[in-house]
This record gives sequence, structure tokens and C-alpha cells, in this order.
Amino acid sequence: MHHAFEARDASFDGIFYVGVRTTGIFCRPSCPARTPKPENREYYATAREALFAGFRPCKRCRPLHAGGTPPFWMTRLLELVEADPAQRHTDADLRERGFEPVRVRRYFVKQFGMTFQAFCRGRRMTTAFQQIRKGRKLDDVALGHGYESHSGFREAFSRTFGTPPGRAMSTDCIVAGWIESPIGPLLAGATDDGLCFLEFTDRRALDAQVASLRKQFCRPVVPGDNRYLQQIRGELAEYFDGRRRRFDVPLLYPGSPFQQAVWNALLEIPYGQTRSYESVATAVGAPGACRAVGRTNGQNRLAIVIPCHRVVNKDGRLCGYGGGLWRKQFLLDLERLKT
Repeated sequence: MHHAFEARDASFDGIFYVGVRTTGIFCRPSCPARTPKPENREYYATAREALFAGFRPCKRCRPLHAGGTPPFWMTRLLELVEADPAQRHTDADLRERGFEPVRVRRYFVKQFGMTFQAFCRGRRMTTAFQQIRKGRKLDDVALGHGYESHSGFREAFSRTFGTPPGRAMSTDCIVAGWIESPIGPLLAGATDDGLCFLEFTDRRALDAQVASLRKQFCRPVVPGDNRYLQQIRGELAEYFDGRRRRFDVPLLYPGSPFQQAVWNALLEIPYGQTRSYESVATAVGAPGACRAVGRTNGQNRLAIVIPCHRVVNKDGRLCGYGGGLWRKQFLLDLERLKT
């Protein structure tokens, strides 16, 4: 890490962060600012760890900003996978193309929560799923994705989607994608009907939320892309740029009648304004149910889009935001500034 930081090696951006004791900031390994002495550095695996250690983001390299990530080699690798999702990539193949397998594996585990090989398997299965739903013959799909036998393909397909390939025509999945933002990356999920998940990737309860999502929708979560993920990427970019106040992407947020009433009430809070938990409870016809509103607020699976960040204490103080109070303050300041 010392060597990568001193060399300003951008290929390590996203792998670790450097806290500078003398200035109180943390940076990417590729930061162009003056290099601090080794004894004044602290290394962190995630931006979240650096933030909670008391460091603030560097204004030069902006470690939380979308610009500069993913590193160039990662962009090349993703392009390679997307060019032919059915292709298998061994460690030897990666080395031959100039990628270090250990670095690739660590980066994917950190950024996507899975190894590179698992990511590739997910992409192969997603492509196969889409081809089957379009009516392509099962034999062609199995052989076209590198499976030597139908039984091997059926087993892998069923393990991923929870259904045999023959039933895929009537099955949908949740396609998940990575979205960068000025306040850190988000994981987004969408079905053929709309956006059903949007959450910061460093949230402690993320694994539990994804498991709940699978159970709620009775569908697997696989890496990929669709029109609603593309739409929310564009709308979030406009939102952070101050050019959008309301999101148009179709939303899916099943829940109990009380949960849906609370989430609907959140959607009615005007841009740039806040409401207290008490006022939200009153709005849904349950005055006094402030704790239940707070709990439902925390169960919101569509951060930013369903604006749970606009709910504050009665005295105006911030509390209860799964993405971190600093993000809540950022979003409120952004909206007030653009109002």
C-alpha cells in the first residue's frame, strides 16, 4: 500500500484508502496532492472505515465521488465480460490479458460482494435466462454457455434462479447493478416492472436487505442491466446535479398496509423540506405511532428515491439514517441549496 500510494497507482483506487493524520483527510491511492510522510498515514479497506475513524474526504481526489472509479483496468475487464458474457475466464486467461487474478478477486469481493468467477457465472446465467425467455431452444442455450451436459446446465440454472430452465418463460429475476454517486456507491435492483432496490453498499444491514428482497419477491438477484437501472442512473445523476426534484422511474415497494402508507407519505414530502416522525404518523392516521414510523423508515429499500432522509426529529435534529447521518445531512443540504 505504501508503494502504490507513493506511485499514485490508480489501479488500486477502490482497493484501499489512505488517512492523513496531519490534515485529517482521507484520499484515493492516486491522489495528486503532496504525499505525506509514511508515519502520518493510516490505511483503511473502505471509505466508510476512514469516515468513522474521523477523516473527511479529500477535495482534490474526492474518494467518494464517481469520477476516477472504477480504475481503468476494471473498466477494461468489465468491457471484456460484457462483450461475451458466456465466455469463461480462468486465472491463466486473466494473466495473459494483463490482469492480476488476486487483485481482480479482491476488488470484486469488495465492490460487488462476490468473486470475479461468481460474477461471471451470474452474467452467464442472466444471459441464458434472457435467451430462454425469448424462446431460444434449451439445447442451444446450454451448449452456447459452455456446459457440456444438459444436466449440468439445469443444475446451475436452478441453483441461480430457483426454477428449472423449462419454467423460465414465466419467471422474472431482480437484476442488480452498481451506481456511483458523490456520496458513495449504491446497489440498485430492478425487475421487468420497475426499480425495487436502491441502497448504499456500505450499509451494515445490506446483506439482510438483499436476503429480504429475494424472499419478498420470490426471485433471485443476479448481476446485469435493464432499462430501469439505466433510467435510475440518469435520474440520480440529474438529482445530484440539482436538475431533478422528483423521480419518474416506476417503483416497486411491497409491504404491509402500514408500511406502504408510510412510504407513500414519504413520497409526498416536498423536495427541500422535512417532516417529523410525529407528523408522518399523523398523516397515515396513526398519531402516536412515531416508533413504528421510524422502524418503517429504516426498512425503506429505495434510498433517496423514497426520501426517508427528509424525516427528522420534532426539534429538527437528525437521527435514524441507515446510510449514515453525514449522508442524510448532505442530501438535505443539496435539496435546500437547489430550492
